[in-house]
Amino acid sequence: MSSVVPADVPPRRLARSLWRLWDRLSIYLPVMLMGVMALGTYWLARNTPSFSDPTTERAATHEPDSFMRGFSVKNFDAAGRLKSEIYGVQARHYPDTDTLEIDQPRIRSFNEHGALTVATARRAISNADGTQVQLIGDAVVTREAVTDAQGNAAPKMEIRSDFLHAFMDTERITTNKPVILIRGDDRFNADGMDYDNLARVLQLRGRVRGLIASPRAGG
Repeated sequence: MSSVVPADVPPRRLARSLWRLWDRLSIYLPVMLMGVMALGTYWLARNTPSFSDPTTERAATHEPDSFMRGFSVKNFDAAGRLKSEIYGVQARHYPDTDTLEIDQPRIRSFNEHGALTVATARRAISNADGTQVQLIGDAVVTREAVTDAQGNAAPKMEIRSDFLHAFMDTERITTNKPVILIRGDDRFNADGMDYDNLARVLQLRGRVRGLIASPRAGG
């Protein structure tokens, strides 16, 4: 295929020759354009600098991201009544588990009837909203004596163990460690316990020993 047109060709014949030439070239035009695009893409790939991904995150590790010292955190219900208070000498927040580890905690919790429960230990691990607290080392949970709406009195109750798992909202306390339960003048020892205050159900597991005080005269 020749692209050279003689100079002495008449104008009309010259126009027809140029048209035929363009018609032939137009057949190969898409292929030529694709080739140019491929070369351009290759050039960009070779000359575009690479950057490290700024969104790559480090693997989460169990390291604290914040500290508190001599703190007190209070939680109120919708009516503005104090629901719970957590005090500690020092606390560390762990972002990987969203938990708070507290040294020498003292936790005060009020149920919907206003009955007070106090928990202390050498160390505590609380979830984000404080509804679950694990008490570790010399753990003691004390519920003060109360009288219900029907006038029935419930004596003071104290639970002692090296580990206690307290569920504040449902008023449950569990442990798989040896436990001492003192209710009024009664005392029980067991290898484990599950206590549900709302359901008034107490389960003592393993070797259980109990001392039930005799009723007082006139009681």
